Order: sequence, then C-alpha cells, then structure tokens
Amino acid sequence: MNPSSPGRWLLRAAALLLLAAVLVAVHAYTTRGIPRGAAPDFHALRLDGMPVALDDYRGAPLLLQFWATWCPVCRLEQGAIDAIARDHAVLSIAMDEAGAAQIRAYMKAQGVDYPVVHDPQARIAALYGIRGVPTSIVLDGKGEIRFVEVGYTSGPGLRLRLWWAGRQ
Repeated sequence: MNPSSPGRWLLRAAALLLLAAVLVAVHAYTTRGIPRGAAPDFHALRLDGMPVALDDYRGAPLLLQFWATWCPVCRLEQGAIDAIARDHAVLSIAMDEAGAAQIRAYMKAQGVDYPVVHDPQARIAALYGIRGVPTSIVLDGKGEIRFVEVGYTSGPGLRLRLWWAGRQ
C-alpha cells in the first residue's frame, strides 16, 4: 500500500479514533462516583491547626488535590502543586494513616508547602467518591466541580483547567 494512499490515512484516522474512545472510556471509569455540579461542603482542620471549610474558597477557582505520602505518582506531582499554590487557591487532602507530624515532616523533606487537611479515615474523600490518588478536582468560584482527573496531571494541565474554571 502506498504510504500516501487514502487507505493508509483512513487506517490511521480509525486508530486515532479508537485511541480517543479508549481514553474517554478510561476517564469515565476512573471518575465514576465523583459528584458533578455543586461540590460537597466539609469542615476540617488544616495541618497548621487552622479551621477550613469549602465555603472559605468561594469567589475564585480552587484545586482540591487528594493525595497520600505512600503514593509515588503523588510525589511526582507535588512540585507542580506547590508552584500552583503560589498563584491559585489549593487545598490538598492527605488520605494518609500517618500522623500529622509525619505528614508535615514528609512535606518538609519534599520541599513543598501548601495547605493540607489530614483525612486519615477518608471521610472527605468519601464525600467526593475518591477511589484512588492522586485525584485533582477543579472548582469554579461558585463551588461547582468543573474538572476531575485521576492519576498524574501535569502542572500546565492543572493551570489550564484552573484558568478555564475562572472563565465560567
């Protein structure tokens, strides 16, 4: 078959469509059970002892980042999350059985410093239907869930989602 023949291009287009369908199906499967629309509210204490509620973040986009110290993929994202926290509202939820002091030590060792809520019994995670970490949820300024990603998400990808959530 000639490399520029219509049959070759049709085969490539079909392969790309199949790949896109698989990616959409995987995304739908990994994010099933995560609510859409208004984000479930919660009240908790951050690791620094400050009380926090989701309503505290109304008015601007928010990145809710569910993670754990034992998660190697979470570790890959931490530098990007830390950089994003300098420019955008970020609230991370540590789904970790480790104690608060251990999480603080872990963050110090990783060189990151962003707001963290410790969720050892996964109560907040259950409100959001979280099944795996890392999970990134982007809320708009009204508290509506706009984007959900499970697994590694790049810093530029998260920034783009936050920007888009701010435009809605």
